[in-house]
Amino acid sequence: RMLGYDMRNLILYSSILALLNPLQAKEPVTKKLPVAEPETLGMSSEELAKISPAVEKLIKKNLLAGGSVLVMRKGHIVYQNQFGFRNKATKAPVKADTIFRIYSMTKAVTSAAAMRLNDQGKIDLDAPISKYLPEFENLTVWQAKGDPNPANPAPTVRDLLRHTAGFSYGWSNHPVDQLYKKAKPLSKRKNLSEMITSVKDIPLLYQPGTRWVYGINSDVLGRVVEVASGEPLDEHLEKHFFKPLGMVDSGFYVPKDKANRFSVCYGSKAGFLIPTDRIIGSAYLERNKHLSGGGGLVSTITDYARFLQMIANGGDFQGKKYLSMKSINLMTTNQLPKEIEAISFGKEVRHGVGFGLGFCVRTDADKRWDADAPKGEYGWGGAASTHYWVSPKHQLVVITMEQTMPYNWNLEKTLKPIIYNAIKE
Repeated sequence: RMLGYDMRNLILYSSILALLNPLQAKEPVTKKLPVAEPETLGMSSEELAKISPAVEKLIKKNLLAGGSVLVMRKGHIVYQNQFGFRNKATKAPVKADTIFRIYSMTKAVTSAAAMRLNDQGKIDLDAPISKYLPEFENLTVWQAKGDPNPANPAPTVRDLLRHTAGFSYGWSNHPVDQLYKKAKPLSKRKNLSEMITSVKDIPLLYQPGTRWVYGINSDVLGRVVEVASGEPLDEHLEKHFFKPLGMVDSGFYVPKDKANRFSVCYGSKAGFLIPTDRIIGSAYLERNKHLSGGGGLVSTITDYARFLQMIANGGDFQGKKYLSMKSINLMTTNQLPKEIEAISFGKEVRHGVGFGLGFCVRTDADKRWDADAPKGEYGWGGAASTHYWVSPKHQLVVITMEQTMPYNWNLEKTLKPIIYNAIKE
């Protein structure tokens, strides 16, 4: 009886403390992603079991050192497994908490941050980017002959989100790209403000809104987020996405106490895997000045699954609202002008693929490109061959992680038909 009295007092005392400390009472509580047997959610465990030998075969062929695969259906993990090594030299295996360079998978997170600020009225999608970045007040467009023409219309925030602003990455021998190579806008020594200054006088490749060309759009967008929010990009993402979503291992660098979980990055060449970025001495082990909104993040497969499931849920995750349904629709449906039929990389035309305000979007099940992708699927990837795709129709979220350069489609093209074939109802 005395024990019961003490317990009641303890409960009462704890309740009073919670009331007196509202910050403690309101602290967000994140839960682990739920796990379910595939059959309970209309998928075949027998089919999903084919993932393992398929990945092992790629490792045996020396096409990747190791990898991780996660499949979610209706908000539940129905398959997750790890393969091979995160460090071949030390035989350290890939684990569920292995940290990867996710490169351009960063773009979706930066886009989400911009869309959240749009929801709050702090960013206008159709405002010229010079409203936030006055350095771009007098942008011009390159001409083959004569002086550059004025940008007309001026590129907008919407153009940044869908890669139609006219910015480049400096990858080709085009005269504009040569100027990018000289300016080095993505140098780790430049903060985002200095990045903007370095490209403000370089002509755009084309008149905004007329073509889709991959470029530093998301990096510029990261600076827009900083200006509109009044917060550095890393602090903004941590405060409004990583911490509340429970993305505990995501950020722009790997803290020293987590370095043992960081993966080596490999270059695949002539049947050999050669380290291109080891752990010791890696630039990712310290915070750099350049917080790349287009490719600077590191993350784990489970962390990124939490972000993607929030998107798939229509902007909600574990009782918290991050984005409006309107924003989610803009991000996950094609927003390119009708004149731009499909996205392309040079001569590589991705037939049946458009772009939303953050993701590539399957507009048509065109068999000439990614034959296994259904209409409505959205996703993207990262330079070290990481991939993800989401199918609203199937309530499916898939992520594959590895660290292999140059970028390749091996895991996605191998696993996509297996995973879709596993859906039985």
